Amino acid sequence: MNRWNLIVDVEKCNNCNNCVMAVNDEYVGNDFPGYAAAQPQQGHGWFTIDRHIRGDQPMVDVTYVPRTCNHCDDAPCIKAGGGVVAKRPDGIVVIDPAKAKGRKDVVDSCPYGAIFWNEAQQLPQHWIFDAHLLDDGWIEPRPVQACPTGALISVKISDAAMKAKADDEDLSVLSPELNTKPRVYYRGLGKTQTCFLGGNVSTRTSQGLAENVEGALIELELADRADRIKAESDLYGDFKIDGLAPNAGKFTLRISHPDHGTRDISGELSASQYIGTVEL
Repeated sequence: MNRWNLIVDVEKCNNCNNCVMAVNDEYVGNDFPGYAAAQPQQGHGWFTIDRHIRGDQPMVDVTYVPRTCNHCDDAPCIKAGGGVVAKRPDGIVVIDPAKAKGRKDVVDSCPYGAIFWNEAQQLPQHWIFDAHLLDDGWIEPRPVQACPTGALISVKISDAAMKAKADDEDLSVLSPELNTKPRVYYRGLGKTQTCFLGGNVSTRTSQGLAENVEGALIELELADRADRIKAESDLYGDFKIDGLAPNAGKFTLRISHPDHGTRDISGELSASQYIGTVEL
């Protein structure tokens, strides 16, 4: 049987918030009996975008990560709900708006923080993957339809095909250690889980002017790695070694160029860091 999945391409998300607005437009003030009660105007984020910032000025990058209900196959909310939360045959998890009255405990059961409490209606609520629209013949949920960059893709395929797709495209899930078997997959989460070490290389001309050094060899030694990580400075003298583990500890950076000599820099890497300009 084919089931719904959501793929989020993190590198394509530019924080336009169209997905957030599409969900709010669909549910705020609108009841869908059997699927969801109306979302409150304030206090709920059924679809949100997290912002991850790395580095120091002037070398900074920002990654945006859309986040919502993961429609897990081994969903803690279903276990806690005792019949008020159900997994549909197509993979979508729905909290019954009639049966779930007063069940605030369902909110706390979600380890992703994707279930919200509607105080006025005394209901736990979440994004239902627009199940009501899909049942009515829509080919994709509204957040996917509203995304202008293609950062959101919905696919309805077999579990075996989805596993193969995830393996082939290096897709991952949030907090895999929870073992909830989410149906929301991410491409490009690396920047939110790793850090970088960057800087600039310069030298002095015979007139005493600062000049960027292109093609300088950058060699990074970390206490927890036996090998050296190598890079080169670009046309502007900049370099960036990415994909490093946070809290990697002490490091030694050797910067060398056949025409300008060698210099060693030492420090400690806890998060993404820009070391500034190193003059050879």
